[in-house]
Amino acid sequence: MATKKEKKEEAIVEAKVPMTGAMAKYFEESKNPPELGEVVEGKVLSIEKARVYVDLAPFGTGLIYGKEFITARDVIKKLNVGDAVSAKVVDIANKEGYIELSLKEARQAQIWDEAEKAIAGKTVFELPIAEANKGGLIIVWQGISGFLPASQLKSEHYPKIEDGDKDKILDELKKLVGQKLSVGIITADPKEGKLIFSEKNLEKREKQKMADKYKVGDVLEGTVTGTVDFGVFVKLEDGLEGLVHISEIDWGLVDDPRARYKIGDKVDVKVIDVKEGKVSLSIKALKPNPWVEAEKKYKKGDEVSAVVIKFNKYGALASIEEGVSGLVHVSDFGSETKMKEAISLGKSYTFKINVFEPKSQKMGLSFVK
Repeated sequence: MATKKEKKEEAIVEAKVPMTGAMAKYFEESKNPPELGEVVEGKVLSIEKARVYVDLAPFGTGLIYGKEFITARDVIKKLNVGDAVSAKVVDIANKEGYIELSLKEARQAQIWDEAEKAIAGKTVFELPIAEANKGGLIIVWQGISGFLPASQLKSEHYPKIEDGDKDKILDELKKLVGQKLSVGIITADPKEGKLIFSEKNLEKREKQKMADKYKVGDVLEGTVTGTVDFGVFVKLEDGLEGLVHISEIDWGLVDDPRARYKIGDKVDVKVIDVKEGKVSLSIKALKPNPWVEAEKKYKKGDEVSAVVIKFNKYGALASIEEGVSGLVHVSDFGSETKMKEAISLGKSYTFKINVFEPKSQKMGLSFVK
């Protein structure tokens, strides 16, 4: 379909009359007839019982009536003759010859346009939470219901439910209903009527600024705010948490972080990485490294007594002292079944050190007896 500009250019060619000077300027600046779906502006000519007439000169008169009048009556009550209005064309020429208009649809179009500008401008809105469901929160903006997924919540608002129970998650989300949150629009799709908000994008920018204050090597005191399978979350300041990965909790084997820490515990941590607003922490870095002393006591070829502390798909992990352990490969026994027949968890056996690299904290063992 040709654009308005293309139609004008075609008209100039088809006119077969040289258009120069004032004539060409007049033609170029002249308005095009309004098209279906276009938002137009005009002045109110008159307001009747169930009709509003709008001057759309030079193309005729616009009419707001029927269901369009009913849906926009709250707006129409505030109108006066002579007021300028924006309306959307819903019919080029009805049976009475008027251009039918919709105030409501024009406003909707403007709202979606504002939403797109808000995305581009990264606008922040302070909006109240209207409802909660198991997936997130409902926010009403400019009369349109939008969705704030739980995954797009700041960490301080995200429901930290250890067992992932959806009913418990919903209970936590309901606590936010009525509260105002700082959010930004990340998706605006008028065709689907989809408006998606995010609190996380704003948090990312805020966290980046906060995190930049910290540097690797900093020793801090924090408060445990959550424990999960892969580690412990520690609050460093309001709005900023760091993660102590399970491998950074202790030099010894840690099976379950929940058995070591609970929410509210005060812990000393060391910053080991700061990247893209995320702060990685370590608890074990503040404890003596047992491999330093082990390097003085052991060497490749030594036979040592070690306690079996864990089985995995590769074999068994055996500890010669707290925090210093090595892998006994399953091939030493022939099969996993034979391995578990020969050695048991929690018991000591004699092993030979085949690989010993204390600087990289690596040790390989073979079963002796």
